[in-house]
Amino acid sequence: MTPGGKALAEFVAEATEILDALGRDLLALDEARGQEADPEHINGIFRAAHSLKGLSGLFGQERISQLAHAAEDLLDRLRLGRLTLDDKVLDTLVDALDTFQALLGEASRSEEGQELTQRTRAMEDRMARLGSPPPAVEEDPLERLELDGTVRAVFTEYEEHRLRENVRRGVSLWRVRAAFDLTDFDQGLADLNARLKPLGEVISTLPSSRPGGANGIAFDLIFGAKVDARALEAGLKGTPAELAPLSVRPPLEATDTEVLPPLGADEEEEGDDEGLVETTSLATVSSPPLGSPPRMRAVTPPATVVGLQAAASAPIPAGRPKSEETSMRSLTQTVRVDIGRLDGLINMVGELLLIKANLQRLAETSGQDGTVALSKLFGQELSRETRQLERKLEALQEGLLEARMVPVGQVFDKLARLVRKIAREAGKEIDFVSSGGEVELDKLIVEELSDPLMHLIRNAIDHGAEGPESRLSAGKPRRAVVRLRAEQKGNHVVISVSDDGSGIDEVRVREVALARGLVTPPQVSEMTRRELLNLIFLPGFSTRSSVSALSGRGVGLDVVKNNLGNLSGIIDVWSERGKGTAFHLTLPVTLAIVRALVVGVSGRTYAVPLNSVLEILSVQPRDIRTVERREVLDLRGQTLPFLRLSRLFHLPEREVNRHFVVVVGLAQQRLGIAVDELFGQQDIVTKPLGGRLSGVKGISGATDLGNRRTVLVLDVAELLEEGIAQERRRA
Repeated sequence: MTPGGKALAEFVAEATEILDALGRDLLALDEARGQEADPEHINGIFRAAHSLKGLSGLFGQERISQLAHAAEDLLDRLRLGRLTLDDKVLDTLVDALDTFQALLGEASRSEEGQELTQRTRAMEDRMARLGSPPPAVEEDPLERLELDGTVRAVFTEYEEHRLRENVRRGVSLWRVRAAFDLTDFDQGLADLNARLKPLGEVISTLPSSRPGGANGIAFDLIFGAKVDARALEAGLKGTPAELAPLSVRPPLEATDTEVLPPLGADEEEEGDDEGLVETTSLATVSSPPLGSPPRMRAVTPPATVVGLQAAASAPIPAGRPKSEETSMRSLTQTVRVDIGRLDGLINMVGELLLIKANLQRLAETSGQDGTVALSKLFGQELSRETRQLERKLEALQEGLLEARMVPVGQVFDKLARLVRKIAREAGKEIDFVSSGGEVELDKLIVEELSDPLMHLIRNAIDHGAEGPESRLSAGKPRRAVVRLRAEQKGNHVVISVSDDGSGIDEVRVREVALARGLVTPPQVSEMTRRELLNLIFLPGFSTRSSVSALSGRGVGLDVVKNNLGNLSGIIDVWSERGKGTAFHLTLPVTLAIVRALVVGVSGRTYAVPLNSVLEILSVQPRDIRTVERREVLDLRGQTLPFLRLSRLFHLPEREVNRHFVVVVGLAQQRLGIAVDELFGQQDIVTKPLGGRLSGVKGISGATDLGNRRTVLVLDVAELLEEGIAQERRRA
């Protein structure tokens, strides 16, 4: 990668983290709609916009920098009470985030489209026009607070605003004094903030006028309490804090009849970065958001959002016709790894180097004296070093796989923000419920999941969920529920997307499939209910007679199924008329390095991912029977579909007295695969097949075995689907 390319990649990785944080914070604001916005929350969004402005300016991304400046101005008016957080403001911020994502996408490709530039300028104008100055009040609430003028002089504009707001609302104010030893005052102050946070708002943190002793330092915290004095004292029990109430005069009679604005409104016009880098004394310390350590003014730079997983591209704003084509995949494949985990990997590499040196010594010794190589002692030492090497390699492999793992919640968060937009476009009222976001998958699998999950969410809202009036007439709650859930099951993760809507109309599915020639009448007559529902995954299938803005554009569930197949995953559907629909996606935890069962079929060798192998059987030819033109086995009272790999791959079949049957399964599907030989287990790294071989059914890639021989890796998910269909077509 060129130096310029490396710098661009660093910018994209850092910017996507900031935008991901912004997306989650905006979602939290949306969920708290109708309630008082958390000032700490809004202040955090403001700082993120400020960080994005500085970062994009540093890397010469002028369009992003200018839009971030406009967003920063809007958020500054919001946090300082000059603007009320309503639907219009929130919608503007969400649309601005979408524009940021589009700009970052072009930046990652080193492009600069004129259409997006115009869209950016329009968004800047839209943000600048929002809000008007609230009516002024005759009395400043801070004038009623008995606080020394020298203390007030060092408050930032934001701290003055929060103090003014607390006075106006009649919140009880306290001076909390605490002295700490100089060696650990930062930790002590952070602990005190953590104790105070549930009890109210830390408005400011200042050095106390009373010293903290010869080896100490004392702070005065201005605190607005949400609890009474007794609860506050109980909450601070065991801390060095001393409480003193701040007196507040009653408001003037003239102000009793005035209508005050929702937040303070008499500050002067803000500057470019006002409230972030102050110019007061270096000894002055003020408090950042609740629960955080203090910052040194004019020394510590503004807080930057770090430690978050990379975001994916957001959808195009409402009303844009290409919303279905927008990908939610991340613009960067950067993974944040804990330094402790990297230290462990480095230590393992060091131990491997020692083992390598020992093996090299043994090799040199055997070359000098041929008799030594045959000695018992030499063999024992060689065996010991080999076992050590195997253990360390396994630990290194496990550590590297863990470094690739990320929580699926990073995709869930993006989808949650998307639901609000889709529901608005469709005119539906939706409650989105997600769980299991802490479940981890390989980073590349998580990224590839973004688009399939987005399509399923769109389907659930557009096709599944009914409108409010239809739901009420059917005896359902007015608001539909869409659920997204992840669950770890052994070596696989199951992700489900469900709704409580109208369900899939089986009769309509049958009619459409027949009308479009996707199946024949004899095939439909033999299908089970589950097979009938699975027709919705066929290419070109759609029950919609017209194209909507959300779906029905010819990009159907077959694309979702194919994308999951590329990940060695499988999709299953459940539906009941009037009660809802659920899609279940079963995926491996990782595709990087997997344990495989090496098998032989007609003189050829294949690898079967072990995470899909349930058991291995030995059966006689007479144990195989035919039911409805399909070969099956009886397995503990259950009928198991039976597939001969030799027939699937058009290989010559051998006459055998018995079959080895590898029973594989994903989700609820099971299949018995007949093989001729079993060669044991081995760790493999699957490489994709290129060119014409990439479309071979039942094959996911290739791998090299220990003898440098290349073998094909079976795609269990595709075998479960395509193998059974091939048996039917052959019959």
